[in-house]
Amino acid sequence: MTTTTREDVGARRVGTLDVPSGLPARAPTPGPGDPRLARLSLNQRTTAGWDLRSAVDGCVAAGLPAIGTWREPVAEVGLDVAVAMVADAGLRVSSVCRGGFFTGTDAAERRAAHDENLRALDETAALGAPVLVLVPGGLPAGDRDLAAARGRAAEAVAALADEARSRGVRLGIEPMHPIFAADRGVVSTLAQALDMAADHPADAVGVVVDTFHLWWEPGVLERVAGCGDRVAVYQVGDWITPLPPDALLTRGMVGDGHIDFAAFTRAVAAAGYTGDVEVEIFNADVWAAPGADVVATLARRYVELVEPHL
Repeated sequence: MTTTTREDVGARRVGTLDVPSGLPARAPTPGPGDPRLARLSLNQRTTAGWDLRSAVDGCVAAGLPAIGTWREPVAEVGLDVAVAMVADAGLRVSSVCRGGFFTGTDAAERRAAHDENLRALDETAALGAPVLVLVPGGLPAGDRDLAAARGRAAEAVAALADEARSRGVRLGIEPMHPIFAADRGVVSTLAQALDMAADHPADAVGVVVDTFHLWWEPGVLERVAGCGDRVAVYQVGDWITPLPPDALLTRGMVGDGHIDFAAFTRAVAAAGYTGDVEVEIFNADVWAAPGADVVATLARRYVELVEPHL
Protein backbone atom coordinates (compact mmCIF):
# COMPACT_ATOMS: atom_id res chain seq x y z
CA MET A 1 0.00 0.00 0.00
CA THR A 2 1.27 3.49 -0.90
CA THR A 3 1.51 6.00 1.96
CA THR A 4 0.80 9.66 1.19
CA THR A 5 2.75 12.05 3.37
CA ARG A 6 1.89 15.63 4.31
CA GLU A 7 4.78 16.72 2.07
CA ASP A 8 3.28 14.85 -0.86
CA VAL A 9 -0.12 16.46 -0.35
CA GLY A 10 1.41 19.93 -0.09
CA ALA A 11 3.47 19.44 -3.21
CA ARG A 12 0.46 18.23 -5.15
CA ARG A 13 -1.61 21.21 -4.00
CA VAL A 14 0.85 23.74 -5.38
CA GLY A 15 1.60 21.73 -8.52
CA THR A 16 5.19 20.83 -7.65
CA LEU A 17 5.21 17.08 -8.11
CA ASP A 18 7.72 15.90 -10.66
CA VAL A 19 6.55 14.07 -13.77
CA PRO A 20 6.48 11.13 -14.22
CA SER A 21 7.90 10.06 -10.83
CA GLY A 22 5.21 11.73 -8.74
CA LEU A 23 7.83 12.74 -6.19
CA PRO A 24 7.98 16.21 -4.65
CA ALA A 25 10.02 18.63 -6.73
CA ARG A 26 13.56 19.28 -5.58
CA ALA A 27 13.40 23.01 -6.34
CA PRO A 28 10.84 25.77 -7.01
CA THR A 29 9.50 26.08 -10.53
CA PRO A 30 11.08 28.99 -12.44
CA GLY A 31 8.45 31.27 -13.89
CA PRO A 32 8.09 33.74 -16.76
CA GLY A 33 10.85 36.30 -16.72
CA ASP A 34 13.35 34.05 -14.98
CA PRO A 35 16.62 34.69 -16.85
CA ARG A 36 17.65 31.06 -16.41
CA LEU A 37 14.99 30.07 -18.96
CA ALA A 38 16.43 32.29 -21.69
CA ARG A 39 17.69 29.36 -23.81
CA LEU A 40 15.16 26.66 -22.93
CA SER A 41 13.05 25.20 -25.74
CA LEU A 42 10.19 22.72 -25.59
CA ASN A 43 10.50 20.09 -28.29
CA GLN A 44 6.92 19.27 -29.27
CA ARG A 45 7.30 15.53 -28.83
CA THR A 46 7.85 16.02 -25.11
CA THR A 47 4.18 16.99 -24.80
CA ALA A 48 2.88 14.71 -27.54
CA GLY A 49 -0.74 15.16 -26.48
CA TRP A 50 -0.63 18.88 -27.23
CA ASP A 51 -1.43 20.25 -30.66
CA LEU A 52 0.56 23.25 -31.87
CA ARG A 53 -1.80 25.79 -30.30
CA SER A 54 -1.58 24.07 -26.92
CA ALA A 55 2.20 23.79 -27.14
CA VAL A 56 2.60 27.45 -28.01
CA ASP A 57 0.28 28.50 -25.19
CA GLY A 58 2.07 26.16 -22.81
CA CYS A 59 5.44 27.70 -23.62
CA VAL A 60 4.11 31.20 -23.10
CA ALA A 61 2.43 30.31 -19.80
CA ALA A 62 5.63 28.72 -18.48
CA GLY A 63 7.90 31.49 -19.70
CA LEU A 64 9.76 29.39 -22.25
CA PRO A 65 11.07 31.52 -25.13
CA ALA A 66 11.37 28.82 -27.78
CA ILE A 67 9.73 25.76 -29.25
CA GLY A 68 11.05 22.93 -31.41
CA THR A 69 8.30 22.19 -33.91
CA TRP A 70 7.44 18.97 -35.71
CA ARG A 71 6.17 19.01 -39.24
CA GLU A 72 3.01 17.01 -38.60
CA PRO A 73 1.44 19.38 -36.04
CA VAL A 74 2.41 22.30 -38.28
CA ALA A 75 0.69 20.63 -41.22
CA GLU A 76 -2.45 20.11 -39.14
CA VAL A 77 -3.01 23.86 -38.83
CA GLY A 78 -1.30 24.89 -42.07
CA LEU A 79 2.10 26.51 -42.45
CA ASP A 80 0.87 30.11 -42.69
CA VAL A 81 -1.26 29.72 -39.57
CA ALA A 82 1.65 28.10 -37.72
CA VAL A 83 4.02 30.89 -38.68
CA ALA A 84 1.57 33.52 -37.44
CA MET A 85 0.79 31.56 -34.28
CA VAL A 86 4.42 31.31 -33.24
CA ALA A 87 5.20 34.91 -34.18
CA ASP A 88 2.16 36.31 -32.37
CA ALA A 89 3.21 34.45 -29.24
CA GLY A 90 6.68 35.99 -29.39
CA LEU A 91 8.37 32.59 -29.56
CA ARG A 92 11.33 31.55 -31.67
CA VAL A 93 11.54 28.13 -33.32
CA SER A 94 14.73 26.38 -32.25
CA SER A 95 14.51 23.63 -34.87
CA VAL A 96 12.12 21.79 -37.14
CA CYS A 97 11.86 18.02 -37.01
CA ARG A 98 12.18 16.25 -39.20
CA GLY A 99 13.79 15.71 -42.55
CA GLY A 100 15.88 12.82 -43.74
CA PHE A 101 14.80 9.21 -44.31
CA PHE A 102 16.78 8.96 -47.50
CA THR A 103 18.50 5.55 -47.42
CA GLY A 104 16.20 3.83 -49.90
CA THR A 105 17.76 1.93 -52.77
CA ASP A 106 15.10 2.71 -55.38
CA ALA A 107 15.94 5.81 -57.47
CA ALA A 108 12.34 7.05 -57.53
CA GLU A 109 12.07 6.64 -53.76
CA ARG A 110 15.26 8.61 -53.23
CA ARG A 111 14.07 11.38 -55.54
CA ALA A 112 10.79 11.56 -53.64
CA ALA A 113 12.73 11.82 -50.37
CA HIS A 114 14.82 14.65 -51.80
CA ASP A 115 11.71 16.54 -52.87
CA GLU A 116 10.11 16.02 -49.46
CA ASN A 117 13.22 17.39 -47.80
CA LEU A 118 13.05 20.46 -50.02
CA ARG A 119 9.53 21.05 -48.73
CA ALA A 120 10.81 20.60 -45.19
CA LEU A 121 13.50 23.20 -45.84
CA ASP A 122 10.89 25.64 -47.12
CA GLU A 123 8.83 25.12 -43.97
CA THR A 124 11.87 25.56 -41.75
CA ALA A 125 12.75 28.83 -43.45
CA ALA A 126 9.17 30.09 -43.21
CA LEU A 127 9.13 29.38 -39.47
CA GLY A 128 12.40 31.25 -39.04
CA ALA A 129 14.08 28.18 -37.56
CA PRO A 130 17.84 27.86 -37.97
CA VAL A 131 17.94 24.06 -38.27
CA LEU A 132 16.16 21.21 -40.02
CA VAL A 133 16.89 18.06 -38.03
CA LEU A 134 17.72 15.08 -40.25
CA VAL A 135 16.94 11.52 -39.19
CA PRO A 136 19.03 9.62 -41.74
CA GLY A 137 16.80 6.57 -42.07
CA GLY A 138 17.41 2.88 -41.51
CA LEU A 139 18.05 -0.15 -43.66
CA PRO A 140 15.56 -0.83 -46.45
CA ALA A 141 13.62 -4.08 -46.14
CA GLY A 142 15.91 -7.03 -46.77
CA ASP A 143 19.02 -4.85 -46.93
CA ARG A 144 22.00 -5.66 -44.67
CA ASP A 145 24.60 -3.30 -46.13
CA LEU A 146 24.93 -0.68 -43.42
CA ALA A 147 27.93 1.04 -45.00
CA ALA A 148 26.12 1.47 -48.32
CA ALA A 149 23.08 2.92 -46.55
CA ARG A 150 25.32 5.46 -44.82
CA GLY A 151 26.80 6.31 -48.19
CA ARG A 152 23.36 7.01 -49.61
CA ALA A 153 22.61 9.22 -46.62
CA ALA A 154 25.81 11.17 -47.26
CA GLU A 155 24.86 11.61 -50.92
CA ALA A 156 21.42 12.88 -49.94
CA VAL A 157 22.90 15.40 -47.52
CA ALA A 158 25.27 16.60 -50.24
CA ALA A 159 22.34 17.11 -52.61
CA LEU A 160 20.56 19.26 -50.01
CA ALA A 161 23.44 21.31 -48.63
CA ASP A 162 23.33 24.17 -51.14
CA GLU A 163 19.52 24.18 -51.02
CA ALA A 164 19.63 24.60 -47.26
CA ARG A 165 22.24 27.31 -47.37
CA SER A 166 20.29 29.30 -49.95
CA ARG A 167 17.32 29.35 -47.56
CA GLY A 168 19.39 30.37 -44.55
CA VAL A 169 18.81 26.98 -42.93
CA ARG A 170 21.29 24.43 -41.62
CA LEU A 171 20.92 20.70 -42.01
CA GLY A 172 21.40 19.04 -38.62
CA ILE A 173 22.53 15.44 -39.00
CA GLU A 174 21.29 13.52 -35.97
CA PRO A 175 23.39 10.53 -34.96
CA MET A 176 21.15 8.01 -33.25
CA HIS A 177 21.86 5.32 -30.69
CA PRO A 178 22.84 2.02 -32.37
CA ILE A 179 19.61 0.35 -31.25
CA PHE A 180 17.96 2.43 -34.00
CA ALA A 181 20.47 1.69 -36.76
CA ALA A 182 18.25 -0.84 -38.52
CA ASP A 183 15.00 1.10 -38.61
CA ARG A 184 15.72 4.81 -38.14
CA GLY A 185 19.30 6.00 -38.10
CA VAL A 186 22.24 4.38 -39.86
CA VAL A 187 24.44 7.21 -38.54
CA SER A 188 25.17 5.94 -35.05
CA THR A 189 27.97 8.09 -33.65
CA LEU A 190 28.90 11.73 -33.46
CA ALA A 191 32.15 10.83 -35.20
CA GLN A 192 30.22 9.48 -38.20
CA ALA A 193 27.96 12.54 -38.30
CA LEU A 194 30.94 14.90 -38.19
CA ASP A 195 32.64 13.00 -41.01
CA MET A 196 29.48 13.35 -43.09
CA ALA A 197 29.22 17.06 -42.36
CA ALA A 198 32.90 17.81 -42.97
CA ASP A 199 32.57 18.04 -46.75
CA HIS A 200 30.20 21.02 -46.46
CA PRO A 201 30.32 24.53 -45.00
CA ALA A 202 29.41 24.62 -41.33
CA ASP A 203 26.61 27.10 -41.99
CA ALA A 204 25.01 24.55 -44.33
CA VAL A 205 25.53 21.25 -42.50
CA GLY A 206 25.97 20.67 -38.78
CA VAL A 207 25.26 17.95 -36.25
CA VAL A 208 22.63 17.42 -33.58
CA VAL A 209 24.09 16.76 -30.15
CA ASP A 210 21.44 14.73 -28.35
CA THR A 211 22.40 13.41 -24.93
CA PHE A 212 20.08 10.41 -25.20
CA HIS A 213 21.70 9.18 -28.39
CA LEU A 214 25.33 10.02 -27.63
CA TRP A 215 25.98 9.56 -23.90
CA TRP A 216 27.43 6.07 -24.40
CA GLU A 217 29.91 6.94 -27.20
CA PRO A 218 33.58 6.57 -26.15
CA GLY A 219 35.37 9.92 -26.17
CA VAL A 220 32.17 11.79 -26.95
CA LEU A 221 32.73 14.68 -24.52
CA GLU A 222 36.08 15.52 -26.07
CA ARG A 223 34.56 15.18 -29.52
CA VAL A 224 31.65 17.49 -28.64
CA ALA A 225 33.98 20.08 -27.16
CA GLY A 226 35.99 20.04 -30.38
CA CYS A 227 32.98 20.39 -32.68
CA GLY A 228 33.22 24.16 -32.88
CA ASP A 229 30.50 25.64 -35.06
CA ARG A 230 29.32 22.22 -36.25
CA VAL A 231 26.87 21.98 -33.33
CA ALA A 232 23.52 22.86 -34.89
CA VAL A 233 21.26 22.12 -31.94
CA TYR A 234 21.60 20.68 -28.44
CA GLN A 235 18.86 18.32 -27.26
CA VAL A 236 18.56 16.80 -23.80
CA GLY A 237 16.72 13.75 -22.54
CA ASP A 238 17.81 11.01 -20.13
CA TRP A 239 18.59 7.31 -20.57
CA ILE A 240 16.47 5.30 -18.16
CA THR A 241 16.50 1.68 -17.10
CA PRO A 242 14.91 -0.77 -17.18
CA LEU A 243 14.21 -0.18 -20.85
CA PRO A 244 10.52 -0.16 -21.80
CA PRO A 245 9.32 -2.72 -24.37
CA ASP A 246 9.26 -0.03 -27.08
CA ALA A 247 12.84 1.21 -27.47
CA LEU A 248 11.56 4.46 -29.02
CA LEU A 249 10.03 5.40 -25.66
CA THR A 250 13.24 4.95 -23.65
CA ARG A 251 13.90 8.66 -23.12
CA GLY A 252 13.42 9.81 -19.57
CA MET A 253 12.91 13.14 -17.89
CA VAL A 254 16.19 14.99 -17.43
CA GLY A 255 17.68 13.80 -14.15
CA ASP A 256 15.75 10.53 -13.91
CA GLY A 257 18.39 8.34 -15.53
CA HIS A 258 22.09 7.80 -16.08
CA ILE A 259 23.37 10.77 -18.10
CA ASP A 260 25.83 13.32 -16.72
CA PHE A 261 24.20 16.52 -17.98
CA ALA A 262 26.74 18.79 -16.31
CA ALA A 263 29.62 17.20 -18.21
CA PHE A 264 27.71 17.08 -21.49
CA THR A 265 26.61 20.69 -21.23
CA ARG A 266 30.08 21.90 -20.37
CA ALA A 267 31.36 20.15 -23.49
CA VAL A 268 28.70 21.82 -25.64
CA ALA A 269 29.56 25.19 -24.12
CA ALA A 270 33.26 24.55 -24.79
CA ALA A 271 32.40 24.05 -28.45
CA GLY A 272 31.06 27.61 -28.48
CA TYR A 273 27.39 26.73 -28.86
CA THR A 274 25.13 29.61 -27.85
CA GLY A 275 21.78 28.41 -29.24
CA ASP A 276 18.69 27.02 -27.60
CA VAL A 277 18.57 23.82 -25.58
CA GLU A 278 15.67 21.58 -26.50
CA VAL A 279 14.16 19.09 -24.09
CA GLU A 280 13.05 16.16 -26.23
CA ILE A 281 11.45 13.20 -24.47
CA PHE A 282 9.69 10.16 -25.92
CA ASN A 283 8.11 8.42 -22.93
CA ALA A 284 4.62 6.99 -22.49
CA ASP A 285 4.37 8.01 -18.83
CA VAL A 286 5.47 11.57 -19.62
CA TRP A 287 3.00 11.74 -22.49
CA ALA A 288 0.18 10.57 -20.20
CA ALA A 289 0.79 13.39 -17.71
CA PRO A 290 -0.78 16.86 -18.00
CA GLY A 291 1.34 18.95 -20.34
CA ALA A 292 1.67 21.85 -17.90
CA ASP A 293 3.10 19.50 -15.26
CA VAL A 294 5.57 18.11 -17.79
CA VAL A 295 6.76 21.60 -18.73
CA ALA A 296 7.05 22.63 -15.08
CA THR A 297 9.14 19.55 -14.31
CA LEU A 298 11.46 19.98 -17.28
CA ALA A 299 11.94 23.66 -16.43
CA ARG A 300 12.95 22.77 -12.87
CA ARG A 301 15.33 20.05 -14.04
CA TYR A 302 16.82 22.32 -16.69
CA VAL A 303 17.71 25.13 -14.29
CA GLU A 304 19.12 22.59 -11.84
CA LEU A 305 21.10 20.29 -14.13
CA VAL A 306 21.74 22.03 -17.45
CA GLU A 307 21.62 25.83 -17.35
CA PRO A 308 24.35 26.35 -14.72
CA HIS A 309 26.84 24.68 -17.07
CA LEU A 310 26.08 26.57 -20.29
